[in-house]
This record gives sequence, C-alpha cells and structure tokens, in this order.
Amino acid sequence: MIYKKKLYILTALIAVLVLLYTGNLIFTSGAVSRQSSFVWLDSKIAEKAGRIAMLSVGNDDEQTSFELLKQNDKWFVLNNDKTYPARQTRIKDFLNLLTNRSSWQTRSTNASSHERFGLDDRASRITIYGDNSFVTETVLLDLLLGNDDYIKNETYYRKADQNEVRSGDSSIKTYLTGSVSGWYNLRLISGSGGEQVDIANVQRVTVTSPSETQIFSRRNRTWVITGIQIANPDIPAIENYIRTLLNAEGDGFDDNVSIDDTSFEHSRIVIEISNARIITVSINEGDESGRRLAKVNGGPYEGYVYSIPSWSAGRLFREGMSFEHQQ
Repeated sequence: MIYKKKLYILTALIAVLVLLYTGNLIFTSGAVSRQSSFVWLDSKIAEKAGRIAMLSVGNDDEQTSFELLKQNDKWFVLNNDKTYPARQTRIKDFLNLLTNRSSWQTRSTNASSHERFGLDDRASRITIYGDNSFVTETVLLDLLLGNDDYIKNETYYRKADQNEVRSGDSSIKTYLTGSVSGWYNLRLISGSGGEQVDIANVQRVTVTSPSETQIFSRRNRTWVITGIQIANPDIPAIENYIRTLLNAEGDGFDDNVSIDDTSFEHSRIVIEISNARIITVSINEGDESGRRLAKVNGGPYEGYVYSIPSWSAGRLFREGMSFEHQQ
C-alpha cells in the first residue's frame, strides 16, 4: 500500500511538471511570436513614396547605386543620370515585402554588434522618400542591409537611426543586389499603366515588312486575314502569334541611336486596341547577329530605343503561309 501511494504521488508530480513545461512552451512561443512580428513600413505611408534610393555594397566595398522615381503615378528607374520605364509590378512586390507584417527576430539592441552583423558604415542601404505631398523632402524609411546568416536563409537589417538589429526575409536584399536592368519595363506593347495588353482587347494587328503587309482583324470570336492570300486560316496559330507580339520584350535600351533615325522605317507592327488606342512599333533591319532596334509610339512610354535579341526579333515576323491551316 505504501509503495502504491508513493507511485501515485510520483505520477501526479510528473503530470504537474509536464503541464507546467507545456504551459511554459506555449507562453514562451507566444512571447517570441509577439516579439518577432514586425513591419518595416506602414502600408498607408508607403503609398506616399515618391523616390527610392538604392545603394548596394559588394564584398570588395564596390558600390552600385540607382534610384526609383515616381512621376505621374508611374515609376521610373534613374540610372547613370538617365531615366527608363520601370516594371510597376516589381516595385509593388518590393514595397509589399516592407509593408507586410511577418517574422523579424530581434538579434541585438547594442550598437557594438553592428559591425559583426555588417550593419556599420559599409552596409547596403534602401532609403524611401515621400512624394510631393510633403512640404519638404521626408524620409519614410532608411533601412540598412547587412550580412546573411550562416545558412543564407536570412539577412540582418536595422533602421539607420536605431540600434536594434533584426533578421528575416533575405529576398529584400536580392532586389538590391540584382542587375539594375531587372527593374526596367522592356515590354514593347503595354497598356496605359505599363501592364500587359490582353488579347481580348486587340481589334486589329497590321504587320508590315519589306516583303508584304499582313492584317489580322477581329470578327466576333475569330480572326480575318487580309493583305495576303490564306485560304483556310489557322485561328489558334494567329492567336498564338498575336500573343507573341503582346509579350515581346527587349533586353535593354540603346541610348546611342536616335528615335528619329530613318532605319526604323524598315518594318512596322501596329496594334489597335478596343479603347481606340493605337500602338505602333517601328523596327530597323537589324545587324549581322539578328539583333534589332525598335521604337514605340502610342504607348505609355515614348522616346526610348529598345534593343531586341535575335531570338526574340525572329518571332516578330512570320511568313504568311505559317497561318495556313494544315490538313
């Protein structure tokens, strides 16, 4: 009986200890969660961003810098004193990383740790400034980016005017360290906001080359071809071709050729959209490698010369017989 009584007491003690340990885990987990839940920039404040300065510092202290500028509700890239159209969705995704609340663990609150985390005067930097709604230039966020952790899953960050160091999503750093051209909107045919044009909104496509003119006109749910003799049009082939035109992009801008150069009279693609907009892409003959240059009129961005690689340029023009349905 005494043995059983001691066994009951021991079992009860173990049960109490288990409950206390479980409760401590739950409480601690909640405390850590509350501590790590953090947002770098309020989303309402981010809507007032007008300029973003990017500074990337490499391992050899080599610096690369560029800026993102907001003009008439569109973002542009300022690089080497020249302004280029920016990919609006990329900037939106980038700002979302800073405005979404997520896990950012506090690693230190001591200034002496900054050098160890790579957050001293050699750190990369993202500075977001307010738009013209502010009377004076206002810094909305000044964020330093330091080293990655030892497994490269997280990066260390801190606000420039604070000692607190946090670690979290390293993808923010990839926006800074990647090629500047990754921010460029190199799409030849864009909607009014720089977005992709939906094929459902295309009413007519006219493709003019030295050899012929092909005209694809929408008629209800199908397409009619004029300008060339096609007895049995391949409708899926026509739609795939038009989608190719709508998705066409350059791989950079060429600042050495004027948009008034007569070489752009060589070929032309005209897209007529349902909202009465007409976008004209004028393309030169190209060089020996097949690379071609293009300028765009009627789109949201004019005054730029796009450089098109040979593999992409070769898809812009097709022989008329390729639209003939094969039995």
